[in-house]
Amino acid sequence: MEKVLKQVYDYIDSQKDAMVETLGEVVNIESYGYSKEDVNKVAIKFKELFEAEGLCCKLIPAEPNGYCLSGILGKDRPGKPIIFSGHMDTALEIGTLAKRPFKVVDGKAEGIGVLDMKGGIVIALYVIKALNSIGYDERPIKVIFAGDEEANHIGSNAPEIMMAEAKGGLCAFNMETGLIDNAICVGRRGRIGVQLEVTGVSSHAGNDFASGRNAIAEMAYKIIDVQKITDLEAGISCSTTLINGGHSANAIPSKCTIDIDIRFNKVSQLDEIKAKLEAIAKNQVIDQTSCEVRYISKMMPYETTEDTMRLYNFIKDTAEEFGFREFGYRTVGGASDASYLTIAGVPTLCSCGVVGEWNHTMREYAIVDTMYERAKLYATAILNIAKFEK
Repeated sequence: MEKVLKQVYDYIDSQKDAMVETLGEVVNIESYGYSKEDVNKVAIKFKELFEAEGLCCKLIPAEPNGYCLSGILGKDRPGKPIIFSGHMDTALEIGTLAKRPFKVVDGKAEGIGVLDMKGGIVIALYVIKALNSIGYDERPIKVIFAGDEEANHIGSNAPEIMMAEAKGGLCAFNMETGLIDNAICVGRRGRIGVQLEVTGVSSHAGNDFASGRNAIAEMAYKIIDVQKITDLEAGISCSTTLINGGHSANAIPSKCTIDIDIRFNKVSQLDEIKAKLEAIAKNQVIDQTSCEVRYISKMMPYETTEDTMRLYNFIKDTAEEFGFREFGYRTVGGASDASYLTIAGVPTLCSCGVVGEWNHTMREYAIVDTMYERAKLYATAILNIAKFEK
């Protein structure tokens, strides 16, 4: 094993410049999650890169958003596949890259998506390259990358695609933003984005007050009830984040809309939350008003399971045995597609990508050396995966 690992590490060390060059190449293809055409460009590029390493790849439409990419190396090899997962899209609008172009300064790579999460995909690519360099053929390796995670999969079936492609996997490394303290993420809260729209009756506020049915006033009652959905002990938080209503300062408003951000810890909590929202919408305080509930976006929770922690302990033990930096673990509030692999029954770790800070902002950066370190770690883990499988 020592000889094989030295060959892998030497290969990765020899590819440091190439890894940075590849990262720059894919970062320079802007892929804002709400811009299907641009996401598809980077999906095609990643498909080419993985196919060059022998993966059998396919681009799966996830209308109305960008492609999902799935690929497998060694389909006919024995055993369950090891999966690298994540997303190819980025959070900032097209044109932002010109203001923050890709570059490396003092060991930090800058650019839109360099951390979240193209750096993680590049790590996965070079793990496969390193394993190919030693002729590894023990079990299949699979990649599954969505094209619309930053768009919260609004309107698409990307979550179903990811679950179907992941089913039967041995374990998964979700190559999301690596946490700055080198911790591994073992749990994330889910999120649903919801709109309530109240319809009332418009009238002149002075001449015909009695005929009006104030949609804003009705919504005020509902906002108070919406806030009561919060149950911090259960891990549920409910926030009214936007409000829009009325058309004139001297008219009773006939429309009012609010946006609600709801976070929750367990998949099983979603139905209860929806039932409470439907009851709030149905309850009228002001007569002749009505309320519609619209579910705009959904990201399911990534729950911390026994298998998740077993995989974490395997990675931690591997790091200790082979001299890598110490890992901790924690749960975070933001959602990710690690949830869908876990729902599919695949033990999954998240935040496995390049380490850095400030994703979703113009200050986003990735620590370049952590690309090499983590590529070596995951290659080491794959070569020792029998210890996890037992």
